[in-house]
Amino acid sequence: MNFKKHFELLTGNEPFPWQQKLYSEFIERRCRDACPIPTGLGKTSIIAIWILALAHHARNGTLTSFPRRLVYVVNRRTVVDQSTREAVAMREALDKPELREITDALQLLQVQDDGIPLAISTLRGQFADNAEWRNDPARPAVIVGTVDMIGSRLLFSGYGCGFKSRPLHAGFLGQDTLLVHDEAHLEPAFQQLIKAIEREQQQYTYERGKFHVMELTATTRTAGRDEEPIFTGEDKNHPVAEKRFFAKKWIQFHSDSKAKIADKVGKIAKSYKDCGKPVLVFLREVKDVYKVAEQLRKATSAEQVQTLTGTMRGWERDRFVKEDPVFARFIRDPQVTPRQGTVYLICTSAGEVGVDLTTDFYMVCDLTALDSMMQRFGRVNRFGDGEEALIDVVHVNSEGMKKLDSLYDRACAQTLAVLKNSLGKRESGGGHDASLAALEKIAEIPVDDRRAAFTPPPAIRPATDIFFDALSLTSIRQNLPGRPSVAELLHGIEPWEPPVTYVAWREEVDLVTDDILGVDTPEDLLGDFPIKPHELLRDNSKRVFDEMEKIVARDQNCRAWLIDRDGDVRAFLLRELLAEAKSTGVERGVADCTILLPPRAGGLLLKSGLLEGDLEFNASSKTSYDIADEWLDGQQRRRIKGEHQKPKGMRLVRIIDITNTILGYEDDEEPGTHLWYWYTRPKTADDDGSSTSREEQTLDDHLLLALKFVKKLTAKLDLGAIETEAVIRSSGWHDKGKAREVWQWSIGNFAYPQAEPLAKSNGKMRAVTLSGYRHEFGTLLDLDDNEEFNALHPDIKDLILHFVAAHHGRGRPNFPEHEVIDHERDKNKADEIAVAVAQRFARLQRKYGRWGLAYLESLVRAADIMASQSGDNTKAGAPDEASAQGGE
Repeated sequence: MNFKKHFELLTGNEPFPWQQKLYSEFIERRCRDACPIPTGLGKTSIIAIWILALAHHARNGTLTSFPRRLVYVVNRRTVVDQSTREAVAMREALDKPELREITDALQLLQVQDDGIPLAISTLRGQFADNAEWRNDPARPAVIVGTVDMIGSRLLFSGYGCGFKSRPLHAGFLGQDTLLVHDEAHLEPAFQQLIKAIEREQQQYTYERGKFHVMELTATTRTAGRDEEPIFTGEDKNHPVAEKRFFAKKWIQFHSDSKAKIADKVGKIAKSYKDCGKPVLVFLREVKDVYKVAEQLRKATSAEQVQTLTGTMRGWERDRFVKEDPVFARFIRDPQVTPRQGTVYLICTSAGEVGVDLTTDFYMVCDLTALDSMMQRFGRVNRFGDGEEALIDVVHVNSEGMKKLDSLYDRACAQTLAVLKNSLGKRESGGGHDASLAALEKIAEIPVDDRRAAFTPPPAIRPATDIFFDALSLTSIRQNLPGRPSVAELLHGIEPWEPPVTYVAWREEVDLVTDDILGVDTPEDLLGDFPIKPHELLRDNSKRVFDEMEKIVARDQNCRAWLIDRDGDVRAFLLRELLAEAKSTGVERGVADCTILLPPRAGGLLLKSGLLEGDLEFNASSKTSYDIADEWLDGQQRRRIKGEHQKPKGMRLVRIIDITNTILGYEDDEEPGTHLWYWYTRPKTADDDGSSTSREEQTLDDHLLLALKFVKKLTAKLDLGAIETEAVIRSSGWHDKGKAREVWQWSIGNFAYPQAEPLAKSNGKMRAVTLSGYRHEFGTLLDLDDNEEFNALHPDIKDLILHFVAAHHGRGRPNFPEHEVIDHERDKNKADEIAVAVAQRFARLQRKYGRWGLAYLESLVRAADIMASQSGDNTKAGAPDEASAQGGE
């Protein structure tokens, strides 16, 4: 395979020497621990390198121990989007005739013959998970996401996921995976966590070597590593790298009292108002961003100044990045016409890490810790296109430095010393060299001095086996002693940073009354329609509390739901919520929680997506508050009141009588004005794909289809003989418990038992209660009397019983008491089976590991999904021409 040729065809760029070296390591099936590459020198090309190496191994039969999934994690949404676009461009490039051998090799690995050689999925909330990466677990896949979206899924706690799908996400992300953590220095707690998961998996023979972590950063706070350097002088001499590495940018330092730093930044920025260039401004505090923005708007015009902060609601922030003409001046290949003349973009850390954000001319900023400053410097003359760029850094003067006492302030003081002492001075005109070449010298100073200049690391909770065990018990949905805060595991605890609270707006907070909440819990409703990141704004907990008090002052009867860090939801009057929070300490009472308001509460500054409690609700802007149905990549779910046409390509998940009670899932009832219909697309992240079918399927046909798909699937994977047989047999039996009158009637098959049992009813559900019956539990009882099953090896039987119990999220570790029921079987036998479920789960998890067991059980679920979504109209026993492509 010609790496240079194929790399250029995939990316449009000639490879740097470090990229050739990494490819050689991948060919040897070695995944290094760290890949320290300077910013702007092709870090995301690791995706292309992995694709080419995977194709090599697929073609040569050497895939064992080389991961077929690459998970690219970075804690900035703009980087996630850019990385996704690059991956999509690579997949499109695979259509080139010159890359046919690569495409053919990748397609050797997958089950679904749908012409997609590489799955690409984005997990960051604003975009729907297209499910490509999980519907066919044999298919090579690139999954790009944020720390929260990937990390929570790895911990069996996926944000925005129901409990049923959490083991599947954990298993497929935590096995057969190379996880690349970009900008790892920004998230030390997450880096420590994923390394702990990697080490934990080494304790289990089955999991060992199936989860690899690669730290990707240009800014390290630690000492050098034992690994051979990957970025060397050979790279620096490459013509493209040389241009970026030695791009000229000079720092000018300014000082003032601490109270006047923002004013000084504003004054310097105003001095460039006639330059006609884009001027980038960074400030650590949100209040300072708005203060300087107001100063610059008065000095120029409102149209020339924009702000970018982490307190914007996700929806407005994403639209801003795509549509704002001022922001367009700071990125390459903008989607809108950039604003001309002098423009200012004023950012908090939300703008410090972004693939495209750059200015070739001027940046003005306050002084922050070294890791933050180096990110900021990376935004200036990033591609070496400017002749010379200027960076103005404003810091506290020497008198003020003596009074600094916080850990963060001391890190800033150390940063100033490091920059002044390490970076060379310009011979004429003043200033310190901030080129990548100059910044590289910082790595030469003593590690303790360098570490003291970095943002103080958060208090990191050790990720222990006890924590991992507690998190893997996904069928226990209530608070569980010993189950840690996922947010703290992902990000640590930063005592110098104020706690934050999230806010969103939903109509159901007003429309779903207490009577309805007595039928189904708020958790159930949010399980159907989880709150997505684009709905949320994030702000200082104290400020959120203050803004909520302004809303209460306008409306004493405003309702609210409080979603705590463990996902528990409580309905209040907002004034009651605030009174409770105040009794425990304002910040503690709402920290790391989400407050869900009705649109009529107001409080949202439209267009900018900021929280302003004084703003009253305007009925004409209702849809601007509740944006649960809005997505940047097309509508994925809808809630419709009254008479309507069923949305094409969607299925009904809930009907609510907003005058009285929740009705259930009756898809063929005539729409009524008092009814609220909730729909979702079958393949969105929250949907149970095995619940949908293009055509009605009999139970026998469905089980045969699942059996056919699972045989293809296991043939593509490197499973042991026992595991292979267990996965195959489970798929042929997993839904046997649906052959019960209560279950058949619940899907509208009232002719049963005279008619043959159905597995799927094409979505035509009726509101007939199941009285707690679960078909998985019924299948366990059926297998207890099955002679073929009882003749199997005990290890295979153990796995089969667990796979059946867990294929819809139960059995981890148990079934709740009200689901231990089968009216057609003996009660004592049901109780005996239920006890064995938990014992078996514990036994198998000790044997296979947490992620290994989740991975194996999810193969059965994947076969179920492929069978359910099959567009095959033929009988399952027909020849293998049946399509495995998923349908809606």
